[in-house]
Amino acid sequence: MIRVGIIGFGYWGPNLVRVFRGLPDCAVVGIVDSRDEALTAAGTMHSGVGLFRGVDDLLDAGVDAVVVATPASTHYEIGARLLDAGIDVLIEKPLALSVEEGVRLAEKAGAKRRVLMVGHLLEYHPALVQFQEIVRSGELGELYYLYTTRVNLGRVRTAESALWDLAPHDISIIRYLTDAKPRIVSGQGGSYIRPGLEDVIFATITFEGGVIANVHVSWLDPHKVRRVTVVGDRRMAVFDDMEPAEKIRIIDKGIDTTEHYESFQDAMTERIGDIRIPPAPIGEPLKYEGAHFLDCVRDRTTPRTDARSGIRVLELLEAIEISIRSGGAPVEIRERA
Repeated sequence: MIRVGIIGFGYWGPNLVRVFRGLPDCAVVGIVDSRDEALTAAGTMHSGVGLFRGVDDLLDAGVDAVVVATPASTHYEIGARLLDAGIDVLIEKPLALSVEEGVRLAEKAGAKRRVLMVGHLLEYHPALVQFQEIVRSGELGELYYLYTTRVNLGRVRTAESALWDLAPHDISIIRYLTDAKPRIVSGQGGSYIRPGLEDVIFATITFEGGVIANVHVSWLDPHKVRRVTVVGDRRMAVFDDMEPAEKIRIIDKGIDTTEHYESFQDAMTERIGDIRIPPAPIGEPLKYEGAHFLDCVRDRTTPRTDARSGIRVLELLEAIEISIRSGGAPVEIRERA
């Protein structure tokens, strides 16, 4: 039986407690939150689980692994404290708020031989896993470009920008879909609700080999969109998480060229073929993520979304932040993972 603690009972914490309490060979032994109202709610929803105000109290209760679901600004401090205590840790995205902090956490985990996993949740989405297999199978042909859209109206954060709250999802998806190395990023953002914290971000990533990716995230949009589009030279594909069933579409559309032609117009022809909608597997991504974390704790294996994965996302987030502060100037990526 793996004894698990959950730190943070705000927006995401209740979902984590629910999922881990439902997983086999797992016991949630403690919930940590500094707010009275959060602990009261936790006690009402989960009788029999220990309620604590601090990390040390949770450690005194005895835990094998801890899930950190606190504001991103606290991830490094809490993660380092747990790793120093010899605890396996799952930290919700992002791993930290700088590459340097992420590297230090990875080094601590290595020195202590502890599991350190990052909550890049969508990499455990069964339909997105299938989408990744399609993209990497070569069915789309040579990859040209891809873009992600994650926008909605509301749930504005007060401590972090849309870049650090929303974009980690999409950057992790982009890194998941392609192994190409990012070379240059540029970003633009607008702060319309809270000065100094961007509500909307547009960022472009140029990869080795010429692949381009664009990320659009916003809290200030009339539509709720969660979509990934990938364009290749043979086919195109779309993953739409807002679709209840038909989440994946493979579109046989593109431009064909001929070697011998009489006029420029004859050199290129538009190809419009069928749209294929493969049946997408279903299941709650958070349950898959939690089960994977427990497997890694039990078997002492490296998580799919390990510290290296978290650092690769931080490299792009940090570079985009620098570009935004520099008026959109291109920033070169220096890989650390």
